[in-house]
Amino acid sequence: MNSPEWAVVAEGLRKQYGDTVALDGLDLKVPKGTVCGLLGPNGAGKTTAVRILSTLLRVSGGQAKVAGFDVVRQGADVRRNIGLVGQSAAVDEILSGRQNLVMFGRLYHLTPKASARRADELLAQFGLADTGSKPVSQYSGGMRRRLDLAAGLILAPAVLFLDEPTTGLDPRGRNEIWASVRALVATGTTVLLTTQYLEEADQLADRISVIDHGRVIASGTPDELKTAIGGDRIELVLHSAADLGRATQVVEHTVGEPVTTDEDGRRLSAPVRERVLALTEVVRALDDAGILAEDIGLRRPTLDEVFLRLTGDREHQKAA
Repeated sequence: MNSPEWAVVAEGLRKQYGDTVALDGLDLKVPKGTVCGLLGPNGAGKTTAVRILSTLLRVSGGQAKVAGFDVVRQGADVRRNIGLVGQSAAVDEILSGRQNLVMFGRLYHLTPKASARRADELLAQFGLADTGSKPVSQYSGGMRRRLDLAAGLILAPAVLFLDEPTTGLDPRGRNEIWASVRALVATGTTVLLTTQYLEEADQLADRISVIDHGRVIASGTPDELKTAIGGDRIELVLHSAADLGRATQVVEHTVGEPVTTDEDGRRLSAPVRERVLALTEVVRALDDAGILAEDIGLRRPTLDEVFLRLTGDREHQKAA
């Protein structure tokens, strides 16, 4: 567990409340300077894991280190090296953005001068310098969440825990937060992210760990997880259902894989390895055979499909 390449390491984490097992031997490794997305159904153990790793909750078994410090024996050192942004905004709406950050700096025992300097740095970093003197009550949802992120970075933490950072935001607000997170990681911060938006994990995460029943059941990059459930497919819609038989033969011969067809008799698809080459060859083969396609393209599985395949038929819309 002492490898310098990992910002977060958890081995066999267990948490039990009476007869209820929240974590059942969870293993997790997060490389420094990356974003790790935690996905899983409601009650899978994601929030419990974050609370243990941020020292807010005592572990029942196993061990973990964050920023090189043991979460049980060196809790104070862990807290000095992390930031935590929860689902609910922690800022005061009456105060201005700058006053909020100065207040957080003082709570972290920074001097008044250091607090003011850090507040100005963070306002500039998160694009809030022009609105720093305005009351937070006048901020948009995206601006409030950016200010919340800034408050979690008062001490420039090595590891930042983000628990559903864009819940309730519109697409513009989510894009603002995504840009801020990318900028943080570019400076070397490690981010552990839980989210109910699978698109968000796809956009931000370098690696994803899927949790179910208190254990990590799959991990990898978004592309690795998508490939694991089937990889790329070529899909086409024929102009005429009468061409289905010939088109099936042509596509199977071209890609060397079995073709599946839709019930309407005009749609077919097949797995492919070299996606661009396969698409080019299929288009050429259909043209040579005189078969007209109304639509043809490549499709990669989505994280929604990965999530449903791995965790069953739970409501993936609430996958946080």
